[in-house]
Amino acid sequence: MRTTITKNADSQELLSVSATFHFQDRATDAATQATRGAQLAGGLIALGLREGDVLAVLLRNSELFVDVIHACRQTGISFCPINWHFTADEVSVLLLDSGAKALLAHGDLLDGICHVVPQSVALLTVGQSRSPTSRPYETWLSTQPAYSGPKVSPGGHMVYTSGTTGRPKGVVRDRIPLAELESRLAQSKRLVKIALGISAGCRALVPAPLYHSGPSTFLQQALLHAESVVLMPHFDAEQLLALIERHRIDVVYLVPIMYVRLLRLPEAVRLKYDISSLRFVASTGSPCSPDVKRSMIEWFGPIINETYASSEAGMITSITAAEALQRPGSAGRPVLEAKVRILNEAGEQLPTGEIGLIYVRQPIYPDFTYRHNDAARRAIEREGLICLGDMGYLDADGYLYLCDRASDMVISGGVNIYPAEIEHRLLACPGVADCAVFGVPDPEFGERLHAVVEPLPGEKPTLEDMQAWLQAGLAAFKVPRSIDLAPLPRDDAGKIAKRRLRDQHWQGQSRRV
Repeated sequence: MRTTITKNADSQELLSVSATFHFQDRATDAATQATRGAQLAGGLIALGLREGDVLAVLLRNSELFVDVIHACRQTGISFCPINWHFTADEVSVLLLDSGAKALLAHGDLLDGICHVVPQSVALLTVGQSRSPTSRPYETWLSTQPAYSGPKVSPGGHMVYTSGTTGRPKGVVRDRIPLAELESRLAQSKRLVKIALGISAGCRALVPAPLYHSGPSTFLQQALLHAESVVLMPHFDAEQLLALIERHRIDVVYLVPIMYVRLLRLPEAVRLKYDISSLRFVASTGSPCSPDVKRSMIEWFGPIINETYASSEAGMITSITAAEALQRPGSAGRPVLEAKVRILNEAGEQLPTGEIGLIYVRQPIYPDFTYRHNDAARRAIEREGLICLGDMGYLDADGYLYLCDRASDMVISGGVNIYPAEIEHRLLACPGVADCAVFGVPDPEFGERLHAVVEPLPGEKPTLEDMQAWLQAGLAAFKVPRSIDLAPLPRDDAGKIAKRRLRDQHWQGQSRRV
């Protein structure tokens, strides 16, 4: 394994690059990565960004993420990955709240949102764009001097999460003091080896979109430690198997929806590829059905590993394939020094087996706050532990089981979707008096969005009209596939009894949401 190290004028080590990076049919060696990363770092400084500032990223999966990751590690700048499916209004919220000073985007994506980008934001574009103020990225990069500033605490991604309020909140971590950096990185290395399977010299594959925190974390760690890293433009079940065979991949990041699509491949296709090099499959993002996990273990072998994690808390628990077969539905036990407690609403610890709110902490990660919303951060903490609305219980051996969510957040295909945002827009749709949006079981996505609409007297809005109304203001994945017209049940206080609506769809399911 070759490692390339760049240094500044004071001979301080700034960037260690080990992996050869593969994207489509292109390979980028460690030396080229180090050079490009240092040039982007220097270029961002020239644009006026400094440690703690934000670079927004609106990119499909591409090698450009490698430049960004290496540059942010050197400068202490954070990058804010934006879901490229978002509408202009949704992108605008993140740009304004994050305070991004620069935006790196694919040209066609920028064309759809450039009218909401503040004039103060420097624009770097990949591919053709109609924006008159954007700089062609490759041309601009080639003229930038390598970073020559001081060694700083590395920057990483600043992910936005809806949490339990529906309003996007940027997760901003405290900076690691330089005196603690070496020990913190050593602890992180242990954690990612256990939870993600990444270790020195591994060959890693990332098939998921990098605007999500899980695959982004996986890629950042793989670039530090792996021998080679392969990034897919998008997930394709058969292509995944082909890449595992071609690159002799031993570690891959997958989410449950990918398991479902892999399992749908015909037997002849499954047998066509040699995947015997695999030794570790890492999964985060959403709970996996015990039946799906069992089927994957029967096919891939006892290498399927699941982690309970979040953008705020980091990686908390881990469970191996062998443990999952013995304890179906469990999310595993705390990793390293992580803490998990089950509390009631009064903050009292509950006994083994009793369902309550899940409070956690992984001390390997620096503390965090929500950007411009520290009150929301303080509201989720008790005695140094945080709760993100999940409910569950611990068994006698300390294994965590997720049972429910105190919030109404829907996890569909590993994507967090908060119904309040959808309900707010649906309420403005012509003919709609009131509505409730929630998750219902789906064999492919785990759960999908469903809505119940109470129409105005004499009105009967159609499914097509309501979906078109939603699509005009929201990303497509936030639009319910099915909508019922019916009177909405209400509790004694007059509030919509969403639990009653949801429970009708989840009866008989092995997992309650």
